[in-house]
Amino acid sequence: MKQYNVGIIGATGMVGQRFATLLSGHPWFNIVALAASSRSAGKTYKDAVGAKWKLQTPMPKELEDVIIMDAENDIEKIGEMVDFVFCAVNMSKEATAALEEKYAKADIPVVSNNSAHRHTKDVPMVVPELNPEHLDIIPAQKKRLGTTRGFIAVKSNCSLQSYVPPLFPLHEKYGVEDVLVCTYQAISGAGKTFEDWPEILDNVIPYIGGEEEKSEKEPLKIWGKVEGDEIVPATEPHFTAQCLRVPVSDGHLAAVFVRFKNKPTKEEILDCWKNFSAKPQELKLPMAPEHFLNYFEEDDQPQTKEKRNLEKGMAVSMGRLREDTQYDYKFVCVSHNTLRGAAGGAVELAELLAAEGYFD
Repeated sequence: MKQYNVGIIGATGMVGQRFATLLSGHPWFNIVALAASSRSAGKTYKDAVGAKWKLQTPMPKELEDVIIMDAENDIEKIGEMVDFVFCAVNMSKEATAALEEKYAKADIPVVSNNSAHRHTKDVPMVVPELNPEHLDIIPAQKKRLGTTRGFIAVKSNCSLQSYVPPLFPLHEKYGVEDVLVCTYQAISGAGKTFEDWPEILDNVIPYIGGEEEKSEKEPLKIWGKVEGDEIVPATEPHFTAQCLRVPVSDGHLAAVFVRFKNKPTKEEILDCWKNFSAKPQELKLPMAPEHFLNYFEEDDQPQTKEKRNLEKGMAVSMGRLREDTQYDYKFVCVSHNTLRGAAGGAVELAELLAAEGYFD
């Protein structure tokens, strides 16, 4: 595979740090630019982050002395250095949307972790195993932006990447009609650790701003179809969600209740999960798990701490599948929110874009 030079925009935040660790030594992507706010610009990466390094994995040595660039004022300079950028800025939705479009209009492809463009009609929001065909919208987006190379592609919200993947192949075969989901979300989803958020210890917070709307709305875009110059969201399944912040460092767990149009047997569901494979596995993308969906028979599995790192943190773990008294079935599932859900999912999306020639 061709080598690509990449930049990380928003490199000093938790997701930016995760991008740095994942891309260090990546077989296809070489980090040549790090950018952040004007407060960090001009400092080395080590000095800009300082004691705010939030990961257990240490900062890559080769990045410690890289000088941080200004994410807003050095776009032209960054564009001369990179083939594309990852974006993980911590700005308002409006400011993020404007910044990402500036990069795209400067003919710099953007692979974004942010939510700002998830519902822009010609911006693909892709989980590579589920809806890779949505990349077909990129030529229409380029036409709107007036670009030759520049475009924006985004990953979905981190929490739904635990419960939408198990439902996706079931919907194709049996028609998922209604879904009730309760998510129990790790503090890293808020950019926090136990050291800087002691209030979460021995506590559960039953509210995460904007999360329930994302959890109910974003799956419909993933299930949508490319029609002309836009992605038209699906009208079903119908989702309702409650989202809670729990005292867990990493990993989002979901309790799922599902009703089908054509109710399968438990054996048929398990067979569907066991045999599910998709384009990333076919292409052998570096970040793609060998087995995306993994079911565990033990009554007390999947546990977040035990299963969040399965297959480099890129797999989804399910368990406790059983019939329900009000819905057809219920089960629980776990995924790593900053790997599969955030930076890792964006890197896999970039690998798919590279393999399909969108950066050339």
